[in-house]
Amino acid sequence: MPRQVYFYDQPERFVAGTVGQPGARAFYLQASARGRITSVLLEKTQVAALAERIEEVLDEALRRSGGSESIPATAPLDLLDTAPLDLPLEQEFRVGTMALAWDSVDSCLVVEAQALVEDEEDEGAAVFEDDENGPDMLRVRLSGAMARVFAKRALDLVAAGRKPCPFCNLPLDPEGHLCPRANGYRR
Repeated sequence: MPRQVYFYDQPERFVAGTVGQPGARAFYLQASARGRITSVLLEKTQVAALAERIEEVLDEALRRSGGSESIPATAPLDLLDTAPLDLPLEQEFRVGTMALAWDSVDSCLVVEAQALVEDEEDEGAAVFEDDENGPDMLRVRLSGAMARVFAKRALDLVAAGRKPCPFCNLPLDPEGHLCPRANGYRR
């Protein structure tokens, strides 16, 4: 079966979102432009890793360019997207492998999310194929500002399911939380 590539170049919207209550949430990436919507399912840890890595890639691209790239240091508040996922919510595939790259020629971040391949589940190793018979893929090209906004929303989304610390109100980390306000109180 031929590979399906869902391609968005500077989409109107690219967000991470959830369906369900904390503890039982399903996480999605969703891209939309000109009435077309693509939604892919992924794990909470994948959302967190993607957002953190986007921040790292953007910071490195900004550093390497000596500040000449049009990448804001933080997410522009006027671009923040807090709206729910667009409907209808139809999952195209479950994400297995993700990749990021900064395109310095076009000054944009390229995000790729490939469908989970059976070999990944069985062997625990990613299978990268870039031929017409490879796994389905969502490929999105984002401006630096839109990438920062995506990362902020995704990190906020992941943190939203955690209970806040009674002392500092920061989300409690499942591995433990070293509270800055309670003299090293570990919860």
